[in-house]
Amino acid sequence: MLIPFSTIIGQQWAINFLTSSFNKDKLGHAYLLKGPSGVGKKMVAHAFAALINCAHPQDIEVCGHCPSCKKFASGNHPDLLVIEPEGAGIKIKQIRALQQQLTFPPFEAKSRLVLLADIHETMRRPEVANALLKTLEEPPKHTLLILSGNESGTILPTILSRCQIIPLIPLPLAEVSRMLMNDDAELAEKQAMTYAAISEGSLGRARTLQKKNLLPLRRTIIEQLTILPEDCTETVQQVFPMAAEAAALKENLDDFLNLLTTWLRDVLVLRSGAGSHPISHDLGDLLEQGSRCWSQHALQNKLHSLDQARRQLARHCNRTLVLEVLFFALLAEKC
Repeated sequence: MLIPFSTIIGQQWAINFLTSSFNKDKLGHAYLLKGPSGVGKKMVAHAFAALINCAHPQDIEVCGHCPSCKKFASGNHPDLLVIEPEGAGIKIKQIRALQQQLTFPPFEAKSRLVLLADIHETMRRPEVANALLKTLEEPPKHTLLILSGNESGTILPTILSRCQIIPLIPLPLAEVSRMLMNDDAELAEKQAMTYAAISEGSLGRARTLQKKNLLPLRRTIIEQLTILPEDCTETVQQVFPMAAEAAALKENLDDFLNLLTTWLRDVLVLRSGAGSHPISHDLGDLLEQGSRCWSQHALQNKLHSLDQARRQLARHCNRTLVLEVLFFALLAEKC
């Protein structure tokens, strides 16, 4: 893919550093783009790789018309090697295949570009990390390696020391919200701000959450948990269908429980009078109502119940039964 730097949001420092090195003809042999998941590390890597081999670069942008740019755009450039995790991480066979390819000079470009994604996953396998380290220690001529990894992952100090580290930062929440609303014109601003806040400035993560569309169900269930009395026939009749609907989320259930956790923490902060801005922008009225319904002690108990439900689900307990117990626990201890 061909990505102009002008389309990348919120990473101006990293872009300025890389393009300055390019314009001064002072490129290193290896760069590590390090930052949170979903903030544009792979986009920056692809944009930089395309710029390096563009025949007619215009300041810091690719021309988009030369043979190299056209091959980047089609994904068929012979001197662009992209190594991504297979399953849980990059495999030793992938690194060995790369090393074999690097014994030959570039096919047609002045530089061969190697993009290694998510290398923090690679560190779980010492043999893979050591093989990658050997390539970084003895880089072939006319080859530039661009690695990317999450800041929360563990990367060997020996690998860090052989790369120029380029930090990427979380995006401004307002910018993430704006991009989400550009993606979906029907998305309400408060929902977009909630996705942006929960994702902590990761546009990729926010888009993933938006596609799962869990906020409407969360609001419906929280409304019921807030207004239903603790012990009556109507409550029992309401809780069982809610638990069944939530259990049907299956692989999205963990994200849904995280949203409930965020709601409770927002209510707890509001109840304590800490004055912090809530994450759940879409639940303003329900946060106020929840802070009147439950004491701080009750809210802490509910957070404990959520943690217990997660542990039970991790042990493959019946989802519907776990959620029934959880929802009754979330109803309890009203003031």
